[in-house]
Amino acid sequence: MSNQSVSRPARGPAGPRTPRSPEARQRQQDILAIAMDTFAARGYNNASLAEIADRVGLTQAGVLHYFRSKALLLTSVLELRDQRDIEQLGPDRPQGLDFLRHLVNTALRNAEREGIVRLYAVLSAESVTDDHPAQDYFRDRYDGLRAFVADALREACELPADRAESADNAANAIIAVMDGLQVQWLLAPESVDMAASTDLVVTSLLATLAPERFGPHTAG
Repeated sequence: MSNQSVSRPARGPAGPRTPRSPEARQRQQDILAIAMDTFAARGYNNASLAEIADRVGLTQAGVLHYFRSKALLLTSVLELRDQRDIEQLGPDRPQGLDFLRHLVNTALRNAEREGIVRLYAVLSAESVTDDHPAQDYFRDRYDGLRAFVADALREACELPADRAESADNAANAIIAVMDGLQVQWLLAPESVDMAASTDLVVTSLLATLAPERFGPHTAG
């Protein structure tokens, strides 16, 4: 699920170079933008540094001057995507029911940023393959997202400790639905309303977990 609310893994010691001049900083941002588009269209394994370099007007050595390796370029693209999302979220992560509403708003906003959704859908699926450089990133991201969604469900439903596992299972269901909706939407955007479907699933799970708070008899 393309969502800004989870922490990302720390970068290793050999990160991208830090350009000193405004021109070099802009060139680095141009590389990231082209790489994001290329990885989204072709996946990591099928995208080539040669294509990215050609599109940005550099040699492969020129791209590697900024990012050292193709794998580092990929992780930098993913971190850029997260950084933009975190900036939109603001300084504080919503809690409880507000966080669940935020998930619906994320699905609504994702319908306006096809490139980001495609990047996430392609790379998250591809990351299950052996030795994929984004595997740890997505594993950590799903771990964090599951914890956040489950905590939000427990807070919204005021679940006791002995029902914690129910919230964990519901969190997995919400994430699975949102990820599956993104794939369906990419293939047939006119047939899929990601926000409405996400809202329906969240509302249904809240009513299942806490019928006394969110069941039909509480409406109005």
